[in-house]
Amino acid sequence: MTTQKKKPVTLGELKKSGYVSVPVREELRRNLIARMGSHEPLFPGILGYEDSVIPQVENAILAGQDIILLGERGQAKSRIIRALVDLLDPEIPIIEGSEVNDDPTAPISRYGKDMVEEKGDATPVVWVGSDHRYGEKLATPDISIADLIGDVDPIRIAEGRYLSDELAIHYGLIPRTNRGLFCINELPDLAERIQVGLFNLMEERDVQIKGYRVRLPLDMIVVASANPEDYTNRGRIITPLKDRYGSQIRTHYPRESSLEIAIMEAERTKFPDTEERLYVPQYMKEIVAEYTTLARKHPEINQRSGVSVRVSIANYETIVANSLRRAITQGEEHAVPRLTDLPYMIASTLGKIEMETMEDGRETKIHDDLVKRSVLNIFDRYFAASDFESIVASFEQGTTVDTGAELPAQRYVDEITKFEGFGNALNKLGVAEDGPAIASAMEFVLEGLHLNRRVNRDLVEGGFRYHV
Repeated sequence: MTTQKKKPVTLGELKKSGYVSVPVREELRRNLIARMGSHEPLFPGILGYEDSVIPQVENAILAGQDIILLGERGQAKSRIIRALVDLLDPEIPIIEGSEVNDDPTAPISRYGKDMVEEKGDATPVVWVGSDHRYGEKLATPDISIADLIGDVDPIRIAEGRYLSDELAIHYGLIPRTNRGLFCINELPDLAERIQVGLFNLMEERDVQIKGYRVRLPLDMIVVASANPEDYTNRGRIITPLKDRYGSQIRTHYPRESSLEIAIMEAERTKFPDTEERLYVPQYMKEIVAEYTTLARKHPEINQRSGVSVRVSIANYETIVANSLRRAITQGEEHAVPRLTDLPYMIASTLGKIEMETMEDGRETKIHDDLVKRSVLNIFDRYFAASDFESIVASFEQGTTVDTGAELPAQRYVDEITKFEGFGNALNKLGVAEDGPAIASAMEFVLEGLHLNRRVNRDLVEGGFRYHV
């Protein structure tokens, strides 16, 4: 049986163990090189950045640079930054009681220096995990220097300390993240005078508090995120501060539909009871992804604010939820999304996009237009309208078909017997011989024929009626 080696608990034991402290930039660099050598992914679960963003982040770490990530909302900026914590060592030693993670072998605070001077090799040491070395602050206009850097603590003054005494200072978030990573989210929202207060931190690696001669040579990497398109509305990053960041990396939305779908699948909320009965046809996933892609190009949608992957994820969850609701109310074994579930996406879309116009009812019209174009584009990838001449011929002979989100699947199974040619479509779509799946495929084909102007469609109570 192997026994775990006891960690040093005093400075003397730490010295005897052969521990060597390294700067945090070197620490990240060393661990990144090890991970790259073993071909481990740097950002597991983040898709679409393998050939663009990730190599730039790797270069920045190898170069020992601070990083600012520029991109619209929903481009995984915060997730990337938080994933950098995994490149820190699992544990490091600090002086017990230190607010600024003092290195026992080279303390920087008055508290740490006094402790080592007083107790020498008996100085108590504790080990802290990587999560203790990560600090994050969402920038807001009301943030003060005291929040980030520190301020004189009136309670300590009341206890008898002098204003000029470093021990009278209450440290802010940045000093408390010494020997780690500090992140500022949405940096342009930080007031310009506060950004000026970061100059010393970014260049000289020290902080000044209340004008007193308090110099803390901090060891840290400073990362930030920002939406470049919002500078004129919400503020800006002042040029001298941008100049101090070593790397400025642009993020982006998925460049391929397959990546959008993969992110949808990975990020959607899952429930065990739903997964057992859920089947989502590939063409339905493609329609949801296409909807987002088209929205990112729509002239009446504000592209400066972006159309994030969250739109795709929420819309995917919505059509799954509506298919589940139908399966429960109709007593069907399987839940399969249909085209008639797509109108429900308006509830999960409108809160995530900004319109260029505020005209009443315009949002709904834009949504309907995006749905139609998405369905048409995906239908045309699978079929040509001429593939269904026999079905069109049946409509020309007076056949009609009703569809609706609340109609049971058996209704569609009964209707499909009126037509020839649906079997080939089902095979091409990879649809199983299952009622709910057949209903979904049938709606897809009928709507595709309508959008290709081969059959007519009328709005009826509870759904649509297709005819010629």
